Amino acid sequence: MPSEHRLSRRRQAAIIAARAGLGTRFRAQGRLVGVGLDCVGVALLAATGAGVPLGPVPPYALGGDHADLLAATLRQLGLRRVRRPRPADLVEYALAPGHRHLALLTDRGILHAHAGLGRVVEGPGPDDWPVVACWALPGLR
Repeated sequence: MPSEHRLSRRRQAAIIAARAGLGTRFRAQGRLVGVGLDCVGVALLAATGAGVPLGPVPPYALGGDHADLLAATLRQLGLRRVRRPRPADLVEYALAPGHRHLALLTDRGILHAHAGLGRVVEGPGPDDWPVVACWALPGLR
């Protein structure tokens, strides 16, 4: 994986912005650094840092099968699927049937709101989390 100094400024800015949320407690629907973030909140931080603030995100629930809704929402917000993700792209995991999770790819692994740990963390991605898709923020290619 390329180091941060080889990344575009916008990709670096996305990662730096998301890292501002490290340690913030996990909170479903959370959007505030230092108060609470969920995986969508982390993705929104990264997008804003890259200069591509995403439009309003439709309401969603953690339970239930929302896989198709997530993909449609990401497309509607201007993200596109990529085959070979790079740092500052989003990785979509299938943690359970119908349960999706987003993480930001970084030079250190993934950065995401980890519900089990109760906070935003960065480190290697778990090998047992199936990757469903990878998404690039608008204008980051």
